[in-house]
Amino acid sequence: MPHNAEASARLRDWLLERKAGGLDAGGLDLSDSDLSGGNFSESWFGGTIFTNAKLADAELYRSDAEGADFTGADLRNASLVRVNLDDAVLRNAILDGANLVGASLYDVDAKGASLRGTALMGCSLLHVDFRGADLSNAIVEENTFKVKVDNATVFDGLRGTLFGPIILAADDGEHTLANSQLEAWINARGGAVRVLTPRLRSR
Repeated sequence: MPHNAEASARLRDWLLERKAGGLDAGGLDLSDSDLSGGNFSESWFGGTIFTNAKLADAELYRSDAEGADFTGADLRNASLVRVNLDDAVLRNAILDGANLVGASLYDVDAKGASLRGTALMGCSLLHVDFRGADLSNAIVEENTFKVKVDNATVFDGLRGTLFGPIILAADDGEHTLANSQLEAWINARGGAVRVLTPRLRSR
């Protein structure tokens, strides 16, 4: 159970009621709790604090975690399918093997996060800060990939298709990489991606 009394009581009541529907934990402090393997489908986690929480193998299908703080959280092999993670903090979080198919990540701080082998197919990655993140063996499929990276970001084994551009933060400032330049840059770092050109709408 969480150390926070209010959060612990809310979680305990929800478990005892066994009613259909997700947990309403918006704004609560669930830091340091062990929720591994729990089924939290369609729950409300807006602004919830999950600092250093354990959520390995947890099910969060279609949950709303807008503005939630997952700093240092363990989300290995968790299901985050269609989860709203807009404005969330994933700094130094572990998402190795997690399923983020169809998830929304807008304006997310994911600096230093580990996404080794993470499924990112169909995600919206907009203004995500991946500086120092590890994307080894992650899978993308027609992803919007408008992210910020640096030379410490790991792309080894990243494969699939994506739309750019990205922003590279370097010692001499920020640079925009797009199209064939972006494709060559990622693949030179061990990736195997194809950068797609946005389709023009016919009139």
